[in-house]
Order: sequence, then C-alpha cells, then structure tokens
Amino acid sequence: MTSAFPTPTSLDAVPAAVETELRNFFDVAVPAASDIAPVVGTAAELVRDFVLQGGKRIRPVFAFAGWRCGMSESGRVDPDEASTVGREARDALRVGAALELVQACALIHDDIIDRSDTRRGQPTLHRVFQSRHAAASWAGDPADHGVAAAILAGDLALAWADDLVHDHRPGVSTSSTSRETSSTSRETSSTSRETSSTSGETSSATPEYRPLPPAVGATWAAMRTEVLGGQFLDIVNEASGDDSAAAAYRVMEFKTAAYTVARPLELGARLAGASEDLVATLRKIGHDLGIAFQLRDDQLGVFGDPERTGKPSGDDLVSGKRTALLATALRRADDSDPALGSRLRTFIGRPLDDDELGSARALLVDVGAVAEMEGKIDDLLGAALAALDAADIGDDIRTELTAVAHRTAHREA
Repeated sequence: MTSAFPTPTSLDAVPAAVETELRNFFDVAVPAASDIAPVVGTAAELVRDFVLQGGKRIRPVFAFAGWRCGMSESGRVDPDEASTVGREARDALRVGAALELVQACALIHDDIIDRSDTRRGQPTLHRVFQSRHAAASWAGDPADHGVAAAILAGDLALAWADDLVHDHRPGVSTSSTSRETSSTSRETSSTSRETSSTSGETSSATPEYRPLPPAVGATWAAMRTEVLGGQFLDIVNEASGDDSAAAAYRVMEFKTAAYTVARPLELGARLAGASEDLVATLRKIGHDLGIAFQLRDDQLGVFGDPERTGKPSGDDLVSGKRTALLATALRRADDSDPALGSRLRTFIGRPLDDDELGSARALLVDVGAVAEMEGKIDDLLGAALAALDAADIGDDIRTELTAVAHRTAHREA
C-alpha cells in the first residue's frame, strides 16, 4: 500500500523520505515480478529486502541537496515555466530513490567480485541464493547458482533504477496525463500525489506521469556509464597488479567521486533548473568530497570496526583491492626500504590471521601512508568547503551541506 510522507525539511530527513519512496515502488514492482513466476517474485523480494536493510543513503542526500541548491540560486530563471517537473521535492526524492537501486546493483555485484560473505552484518546476496539452492537440494553447484542468481538480481535492481528514475512502474501503463494499471496487472491506487501547502505532506501514489527533463536524463545516463567503467577499471587494476596511485585515483574518480557525490549533486541541481555555473561549482565540490569519501573508505577497509562498517576488518587487503592507501604505502615503503615493500605485498590478496592483519596495519602506519591520506582528506575537504562557501546558494542549504561534507570526510562507518 502506498503512503504519504512529509517533504523533507532538512537533509537529515531525506533518508526516511527516500525509504518511503522505495517502499512504494516495491509495493508495485515486487508483485509484478511475482506475476512472472513465484521464484522470480522471491528473487525480487530478496532485492527489496537488501535495499531496505540499511545503508547511509548518502547519494539521495546529495541529490536532494543539489536540488535545494538549485532552487535557492539567486536570480534563478525557470527554463520551463509550463512544467512543474523537477521543481517539486517529490521529483528529487524519486531520483534519490533510484540512486539507491543503482547502489544496490553495484553492491550486489561488488560482493560477487570480491567474494565477500557478509554485507552490513548479513550474508551477501550470492550467499543467500547459494544457501537456498543447497537447502532445496537442487541440481548443480550451489555456489555457481548463487553467483548466477545474484548477478541477475543486481541486474534487476539496475533495471528498476531506470524504471523509477523515469517514473515508470512495472506492470503499470504510462501516459502523459495518467497512469493506469494494464488489464493483465493488479489494480493500483489512482490517488493523486499532492504537496499540501498546509501540511507539507506528499502522497506517494500519483496518476501523473513526470518524465525527467532531458538534461537530467543525460546526466543520469552518463553516471551509469561512469560507475560501470570505474568498476571495470577496478577489476583490471587488481588483475594486472597495477599498484600505482594514478590507477587508484582514476578508479575513484569514476567509481566513487562522480557516482557518489558529484553526479547526485548535479542531478538535483539540473532538476531544479540551476545555471551551468552553479552546476559546475557543485560538480567540483562533489569531485573533492567524493575523493575524500573514498579515501576515508580505504582507511575503513583496513582499520574499520566490523560492528560499524558491516564488513570484515581488513577486507580490502584480503581481496587485493588496489586502493590509494595501498598504493601510497607501497610507494613509500619501496622508496625507504624495498624489503618493506616486498613484505607489505605478502599481505595482499589472501586471507590474513589477526597477527598478520596487525602487522600489515602497522606497516601502513609506519611508512606514513595513513598520515598522508589523512592530509589529503583534509585538503580535499577544505577545497570543497571553500567552493561551497562561495557558491550562489541559500544560507540554509549551505549550512546543512557543510555539515554533511564534514561527516562525509570524517565518518567512521
């Protein structure tokens, strides 16, 4: 059943509003999958549960922040006064929810690539499918089935992301003025989605079709290619053993910086009809914050508390991930004492016991790599804050986005 939710009055309220948007989408999408076959519906339920089991929702927060930046730009001229699409909070929330589905695809596939057993303290999706195969005593290898099923589940999440961002619902026909359930699908509510001027509530069921403005659609398309390209670069770096910082930063630029912060900010700003100058400013802010986010992620991948990160400690070393932290450590170790570099390389890409993990961590600290990365994070945060301070946006969103920037760079999970 669809439900109403208040339009977020702060960035802190965005995750809850986006979760409501996601639940409303799943209320239609999961039954549509079940109509194909019960086992397809079960897979769809697992994707739904994976998306709703947690996460920082950082991409929707930045998308909504970009929208508020665009709406607060001084002298803003609405490029299309005949349409309200993109000028209402519901559109920004819909894009934010779609970003979470792209993220679900990325995480599901990442866990397969990294051979991870847990995510957010729960079994990864390919392990869930593997367990179900074994419990049912099906033919074939359970692990192979788990990987194949999870690949398709990730693909489903990505397909759903495109459906949602373009305001389509599986099993529901779309027209320019109304959305009606097809004769072969369940009936859906025709309740209008309205933003109340008195209560600030938005109904999540709407018969109105609200396609993305072309500039927003183009940004969305570019982002999808970038994140997949960044992921491909990541696995090539691991396979080729490219330990260079340049390779690590190239991956970060597309897999993380653009996709996590820069493009979400841009998507929101373009929805609001922001000027190209503001879009460019937000992209720069997003690039710097996105790199800082990943550099912090690299630290957490080695030193993070599993209770807070939801991932095993030292997972990046075990999986052989070519991070900027590792590249910096190897460079500094090779420069000071090649034997240190050789020793550090023995800890990469294999299971580590507690003593070995402790030794690897100590090496990263002793060669100065951790301190160098902390310095880069601070520099990137400073540059982003300076650009944010000078941006042509409202004071309220500037203050909120500044707080989010600090949390992004100095998070512990």
